[in-house]
Amino acid sequence: MIRTRFAPSPTGELHIGGARTALFAYLFAKSQGGEFLLRIEDTDRERFVERATERIIESLKWLGITPDNIEKPMIQSERLEEYKKHAFDLVRAGHAYICTCTKEMLEKDREEQIKSGVAPRYEGHCRKLKTKSEKLKAIEGKYIIRMKMPDEGKIIVDDLIRGKVEFDASLLDDQIILKSDGFPTYHLASVIDDHEMGITHVIRAEEWLSSTPKHLKLYQMFGWDAPEFAHLPMILGPDHKKLSKRHGATSISDHKAEGYLPEALVNFMAFLGWNPKDDSKQYFSLQELTEEFKIKNVNKSAAVFDIEKLRSLNEYYLRTYELTNLKTKERLTEGESGLIKRGGYKTLKEAEDYLQKLRKTPEYDPKSLIFKKSSEETTKKGLELACEKLSSCERWESESIQRSLAEAVGEGGLTNGDVFWPVRVALSGEEKSPSPVELMVALGKGESVKRVKEAIKKLK
Repeated sequence: MIRTRFAPSPTGELHIGGARTALFAYLFAKSQGGEFLLRIEDTDRERFVERATERIIESLKWLGITPDNIEKPMIQSERLEEYKKHAFDLVRAGHAYICTCTKEMLEKDREEQIKSGVAPRYEGHCRKLKTKSEKLKAIEGKYIIRMKMPDEGKIIVDDLIRGKVEFDASLLDDQIILKSDGFPTYHLASVIDDHEMGITHVIRAEEWLSSTPKHLKLYQMFGWDAPEFAHLPMILGPDHKKLSKRHGATSISDHKAEGYLPEALVNFMAFLGWNPKDDSKQYFSLQELTEEFKIKNVNKSAAVFDIEKLRSLNEYYLRTYELTNLKTKERLTEGESGLIKRGGYKTLKEAEDYLQKLRKTPEYDPKSLIFKKSSEETTKKGLELACEKLSSCERWESESIQRSLAEAVGEGGLTNGDVFWPVRVALSGEEKSPSPVELMVALGKGESVKRVKEAIKKLK
């Protein structure tokens, strides 16, 4: 069975990059009837953030990218003895060694390497320990464990997205696999966990490609079959630099707070590095993405985060959204819901802000009621006729409201600007707003007529 995983570190909120990785791993597995699992990689205790795990899980559920083991994900900090055992298995097999080099010694080596124009790396001091007594003495003090990388040769990574990538083994450092605090590094823990979870395909960020040769060597040292790897393209900001907070909201929770819908975010993230067969189609549900997704259609080149594309997708999904959970004090009327869906709002927050404003009695300069080609007297006449027709309107719906305003124009010998313009301002207090018909459907008959009467008083 195909089995993928998402393995975030609980160091903060779930960001777009991590969520995109989770989505692609989910789609790859589910498109082939496989499993998608969650693992929490919390071995970096210096960067650990309380409740980050809960927030990551909440974000995944909100997006609909739900791991099959969501109720009981693997937690690395609960498996320290397992990692330590495997690390010493490698030492006993001669694939790893105990290192007691001090920070001062390593820093001195680093300075000399930089002066010589050599890439900083471990010099292998402890790799040279030969006798059993030397090794036992090393274990008695503060130590770490390093894996032994080959001194020469090539390591080939056969990546599902990038093809064959070649690495010179002589340039690869003897990676630390067990730290002095007893916690494993990412390299050791991820290899052991992926093996024990039965992961068949590791789908992760491009930044881990350079570590993959070390992971392949670890699989070889343990005598395990390695999974297949796919490294996703980087996500860049509009300035083509790595996406970061300087580009605005980057976490899923931030986007949720700004009023983006999960359907829009999932649709948007899918296009950050992937293209469907039919590139003319742009709206995909999660189920449609699952049916369409192929790893071969993921690009090698970096993807650009286009906020306007996200806003456009969100506007599309907002039109079909059940507007029952807007953060307004009162429940939405059918008219208000219709106004939001037709009003061109890009996010729920924009819609909520406008609704809150619409529900308040508008304040405006009486002069703004007068259309540029009209006069105060004509405007007053237009408002009075509109008020009369609207007051007698029996069915408060778009067609009858439109007809009432048109009758006011015709019977008064007026222009649309003499009637529709001042009614719009009377209702919203704004010169630019949804149409007066949409506003009146949203406000209801009583409030609409009341505001038109108030406008007439302002002109008097």
